[in-house]
Amino acid sequence: MTNPIEYFMSAEITLSDKLLEIMYFVIGLIAIYVAIRNLKDKSNDKRYGTFAFWFLLGLMFVIGKWIPPMYTGILMVLMVLSPILKQVKAGSEPSPTVEEMTKNYKKIGFKVFIPAVSIGAFALIAALFTTISPLFGMGVGVVVGIILLMIFSKDNKPSVFLNDGRRMLDIVGPLSMLPTLLAALGAVFTTAGVGDVISGIVSNIIPEGNVAIGIIVYAVGMALFTMVMGNAFAAITVMTVGIGAPFVLAHGADPVIIGSLALTCGYCGTLCTPMAANFNIVPVAVLEMKDDYGVIKNQVVIAGIMLVVQIIMMIVLS
Repeated sequence: MTNPIEYFMSAEITLSDKLLEIMYFVIGLIAIYVAIRNLKDKSNDKRYGTFAFWFLLGLMFVIGKWIPPMYTGILMVLMVLSPILKQVKAGSEPSPTVEEMTKNYKKIGFKVFIPAVSIGAFALIAALFTTISPLFGMGVGVVVGIILLMIFSKDNKPSVFLNDGRRMLDIVGPLSMLPTLLAALGAVFTTAGVGDVISGIVSNIIPEGNVAIGIIVYAVGMALFTMVMGNAFAAITVMTVGIGAPFVLAHGADPVIIGSLALTCGYCGTLCTPMAANFNIVPVAVLEMKDDYGVIKNQVVIAGIMLVVQIIMMIVLS
């Protein structure tokens, strides 16, 4: 813990870290805005629980860096009480009408994809040409996208983005925290030595020095562990420590190729698990699908094909 002024004035803290803290602060303010809007929404019969969840989440983004970890833990426990007690509910933010969408399409057309592309473009620029975190690059891309949309249409005022942001967060609800919590769980598993336990088990399966079989076990393990964790970023730390490093990389395989393809193998598991709620469960609610697992069922075959192709690529290119 440190004083915010000392943190931002310190020469030991990188520019990237400072910019990320600013971005987290803005994210926290948006969450607090959602909380206040829900508190004022008298049509929401669970507005107090909804307010508590979003307010505490926003508060942790705003001050989490500057308070003792124990206090952050207390705030998190209090935050999850509302979802556990089923006291978080979407507010009554109206969706755009068909007339509005038709009008905007005629005005903007396919230019609407330019702001979306800007998010990825600025993330790549940050990753390839600067020392700034790609995550902050994505944030810059979002700001650029907002500016472009405001240029494309004068109807896109700041309130439009705030209200649509509130509507989207309300739809996703507490599930929006799942990727972050699962990524943290992956770090906990690694620190707890789960990777070493997996390594001990796998050592009885993989023949000594057989990189091809090591790659297959590593790739399939990534997919399966991601299904359990719901997040490939959470799985890769554990699986790399347990299988990737001792049975693949230690025998001379290219870490850049193996690491990147192992992560995409994990994404194959993402396509097949309800734990990846933001990918596979939230769309069911947004699209009002009758089958709760309809998204997953349509992705399983593609995921299997992708996994096989990526395993072959890993073996050939390693």
